[in-house]
Amino acid sequence: MIKKIAVLKGDGIGPEVTEQSVKILKAIAEQFNHQFFFTNALIGADAIDKTGSPLPSDTIDICLDSDAILFGAIGHPKYDNDPSAKVRPEQGLLGLRKALQLYANIRPITTYPALNFLSPLKSKNIEHVDFVIFRELTGGIYFGKKELSEDGQIASDDCLYTKSEIERVAHPAFKAAQQRRKKLTLVDKANVLETSRLWRKVVQEISTQYKDVTVDYLFVDNAAMQIILNPKQFDVILTENMFGDIISDEASVISGSLGLLPSASVGTSTALFEPIHGSYPQAAGKDIANPLGSILSAAMLLDHLELKEEAALVRAAVTWTINNKFVTKDINPINFYFTSTVGELVIDFIKTNFEDKINIENIELRKSTII
Repeated sequence: MIKKIAVLKGDGIGPEVTEQSVKILKAIAEQFNHQFFFTNALIGADAIDKTGSPLPSDTIDICLDSDAILFGAIGHPKYDNDPSAKVRPEQGLLGLRKALQLYANIRPITTYPALNFLSPLKSKNIEHVDFVIFRELTGGIYFGKKELSEDGQIASDDCLYTKSEIERVAHPAFKAAQQRRKKLTLVDKANVLETSRLWRKVVQEISTQYKDVTVDYLFVDNAAMQIILNPKQFDVILTENMFGDIISDEASVISGSLGLLPSASVGTSTALFEPIHGSYPQAAGKDIANPLGSILSAAMLLDHLELKEEAALVRAAVTWTINNKFVTKDINPINFYFTSTVGELVIDFIKTNFEDKINIENIELRKSTII
């Protein structure tokens, strides 16, 4: 298989974690006789510094000409600390979502028994947690009309949804549920919001096409509570843009580290794959960031390309590193391994598929030679 992959490393730790994912995709290509061609492009604060724009037109062209996009992170303190800045890194990602019509964000939430001690929830409540959130990504309050009165005393943000916008994210969510445990939960605020009432009506209509999927409905405040009380009850969660932003971040802490979780954004054009963590500028350049969220995003990229065996191998490698405590500083601040070392270990697993016989001394020296 021959595929073109756009690489948008972005800001902060983005370049470091994305570099590991690129290396792993190259290892997969070598093992399975694929050809992946990578093209780098600018976005975020890095793009502003170099071009004046958070999303140069060349970046959009490269993405449109690719089969998938591997994305790092965006954001920089000099913009975070200046709310009056007219040009901001985040505009690059929002603009890319619009340009590529990435209308659905898919975020799997899984736990690893070896890391249950890191979760703020009790271990018995998070065992076997495995659900996925489908968040609508290009509509709602984030993209609605925004107004501020001339005297600065009144502000408004419109929340707008059309039936077609809801349908195009609902169908993939239902199809995902069919391949999983056949349960879908719509999260809304239909007791208050007209847009939520439209969401509920449309989902009820669509559900008749998926008779094997059980559908239930939760108001967002109750859903936020249930994700903490009993996350095992969920299979597929479907929700609108702002609610999805909030509850997906809430759900992300279940696993114990933001650095572990991947995501995909799909739509009418090229799909984008990125870890959920931010740019974490305090760790940039120190080789301590957790690359596993990015690596698991690369696994989702492989799934998108219909390379299921390859994706499964990457996930097995990640699980192996976690089970053997080859983890970064966010997970173990005392006995930790560098970003690059974890990446090398994943690559070694891919190349040899070993389960034991590791040379601990070499790994302790921040090498990854396997015997």
